[in-house]
Amino acid sequence: MLDTIEKLLILQDRDRRIRRLNGELAHIEPERQGLKSRAAGAQTALDTAKTRVKQIESDRKNLELEVEAKKQLISKYANQQLQTRKNEEYRALAHEIDMCKDDIFKIENQEIELMEQAEQAQHEVLRATQATNEARKLMDEQLAQLGGREQSLKKELAELSANRQELAAAVDESSRARYERLVRNKGETVVVGVQHGVCGGCHMRLPAQILVSCQAQQELVTCTNCGRILYYSHDMDLAVAE
Repeated sequence: MLDTIEKLLILQDRDRRIRRLNGELAHIEPERQGLKSRAAGAQTALDTAKTRVKQIESDRKNLELEVEAKKQLISKYANQQLQTRKNEEYRALAHEIDMCKDDIFKIENQEIELMEQAEQAQHEVLRATQATNEARKLMDEQLAQLGGREQSLKKELAELSANRQELAAAVDESSRARYERLVRNKGETVVVGVQHGVCGGCHMRLPAQILVSCQAQQELVTCTNCGRILYYSHDMDLAVAE
């Protein structure tokens, strides 16, 4: 195989690995934010549950104040009954007392409902607390793993990038420029083999003269259809012969 082709194949392989590492690194931050978002969602649910408990407690206390106010009214009306000598006023006060008692009965029913809601809300707080703790633990563990993975990828990428510079410098300037131009236009696979008379990149059949030039291995040969750099190995010769 032509020495330049061998160097370009190694360079191409290195570039593929560098792109793969960059792709993996690009996914780390979204993963990190996703973990934080899930933990934040669990915390929000817990905060909402706690707020619900506080609101129910506040409503219950307000009802207690209403009951106390009604009881004071009953006491007031009862005292007024003792002081009045008019039957009409006495009956009116008795009516007010009965209404206050009815109100107290209704309020106490509301208090019972709130107590049941408070119990459910407390259960929800416990459930949300457990879910939040688990989400935080999972986040911390996976963030640590992501951090370690990120450092490892960066280290490997730095080593590959340094090695890539050495590999690129070993290729003559003209061939390297052609390779890098093709990479920009065609993607990561630009040095391709010939299999059964077709280009390994675009899979179009190649003219006989191109195949002969590939076999001669005297110069860089490009596909007449896609412009990729072609190479012809002995294994491929055998495959064509079959």
